Parts: sequence; C-alpha cells; structure tokens
Amino acid sequence: MSEDQDRFTAETARFRRELLAYCYRMVGSPSDAEDLVQETLLRAWRGYAGFERRASIRSWLYRIATNVCLTALESRPRRVLPSGLRPACDADRPPTERVDDVAWVEPLPDAWIAEDPISTLIARESLRLALIASLQLFPARQRAIFILREIAAFSADETAELLDSTVAAVKSGLQRARAQLDDNGQLRDELLEPSDPRAQQLIAGYIAAFERSDADLLVEVLRADATLEATPFRDWQSGRAGCIHMLATYVLGAPGDWKMIATRANGQPAATIYRRDDDGTMRPNGVVVLAATATGAAHVVAFHHDPALVALFR
Repeated sequence: MSEDQDRFTAETARFRRELLAYCYRMVGSPSDAEDLVQETLLRAWRGYAGFERRASIRSWLYRIATNVCLTALESRPRRVLPSGLRPACDADRPPTERVDDVAWVEPLPDAWIAEDPISTLIARESLRLALIASLQLFPARQRAIFILREIAAFSADETAELLDSTVAAVKSGLQRARAQLDDNGQLRDELLEPSDPRAQQLIAGYIAAFERSDADLLVEVLRADATLEATPFRDWQSGRAGCIHMLATYVLGAPGDWKMIATRANGQPAATIYRRDDDGTMRPNGVVVLAATATGAAHVVAFHHDPALVALFR
C-alpha cells in the first residue's frame, strides 16, 4: 500500500460508520447503504490527490456521499412500509397475498453503527424505524437537508454548499421537514433504549408468544393503541385487540412453528425470525422490530419479504 493510500485510509476510516448511517437514512436499506458507502470511498480515493482541504475531510466526504445518494435515488423506487401505502385494515380479514412490486424499508443492525456509547446513542435516536420510514416519503433533496442539518449537525451555510443550493432553500426545506415529522408524531416519540429492562421484557414476551403459540401473552406486550405491520403485505392492523386477533387467527400456528432470537435494530429491541418448514427444518424467515415504550410496544414491524435479512444480524 502506498503512502497516499495509507494516509487516505487513516483519514477516512473513522467516518465510515457515520457515512453508512447517513446513506441508510437516505435510502432505507442497509445493503444499499453499504454499496453507496463503497462508491463514496471509491470516488473519494479517485479525487484524493486533488483534494485542496479548503473544507474538512468530513465535509468533503459528505458532499461526495450526498451526490452518490441523490444520483442513486433518481433511478430507484421510494422505499416504504405498509402503513405508508394505505390506512389500517379490518383484523377479521386474512393477510393479503405477497406484494413483490414494492420496495420496502429494511431494518439496520445496531452492530453496524455501534461505536462509543455517546455517539451510538445519538445515532440510535436518529435511526428509529418510524423516522427512517417517514424520511423516505420526503423528496430526496429535502431528505438530505433534514439529515445534514438535524443529524449530521452541518450549518445552513455548510449544507447549502454541500448541496450546491442556497441558505434560503436549505432553511425552507428544513422547516417543511420538521413540520411533516411533527404532524405524524416523529419529533415527540419517546422510546425506551433497547438495553432498558422494560424493553428487553417486551421483546422476550413477544418471542414467547410466538414460540409457545400463546396469543394471551401479547396482551402484556402490546399497548392498547399498538399497530402491527409486516412486509411484504399491504394490509396492517391498528389497536391491540385487532392485532392479537389477526396474529392468533392467521399467524401463530402451533407451538414450535416459530423460533426467534433477540437482537437490536435501529436502536430498538428486535428479533431474527425462523419458521418451521414442511420437513421440520427451521429456516430464516425475517426480522421483527418493536417500538418499546414505558407502557408497552407501540409499533411492531415484521420484515418477511427477504429471509436473507436474518444474515445481516449474525
């Protein structure tokens, strides 16, 4: 490795996790984010010799990453969760068939961004699943403005320079983003840390309900106003009674049909999911993420559209 390569690696390595979190917030998929970080670092290396250091190395990398993300988003469908497609449905109706023409938001393993406790806490708070899903509904440049200003902590002047925009446009875009998030409660949501014993108890109860096929256990897990959604299905449920009815009637099956292993995703308690196949083999089935609050799980999202997601959490 050349001296320039050594210097480049030393200067950029400490920003890799930060860039990964940024790209994930922009595109809503950990695997896509990883690809975009690789492209960012490749472009940075190609331009390293001409980097004049009139900006910090961090600002320079964010500028490249922003351009990479915006270009990628031009040709990719917007990622969503089921709740972003239609209102909640009647719990008495069985789950609809798979929908394979939708790009779904995907969970991010906490281990991908874990560093020192303080920076990890900040990252987790800005990686909550509901916030990521809400950000995907913004136009791409407004999404970048919000993330750069509110999370990456760039000034309005710096953000305008990164986006080749104006300070007025940045301030206007940020104001609109804040208003949209505040309207749907994303700026007021208070979730428990995944290390909180109450959060751990909730995910343990959810796992037990599935592994024992005991819907009654979910009464102690879900809040009265809980919502439940699962990819790749458009329909989703609202209200504890409806959520439990749907799971008990159409999903839980028999004891031993499901196995779950507790983990953490998006700064929230989560579990990888395995389901018993017809031949008795437990096969990867997806990931479930809980929004844990002091009064129970407010939101449950199960990602069944791609069993390969389980491998991200190993």
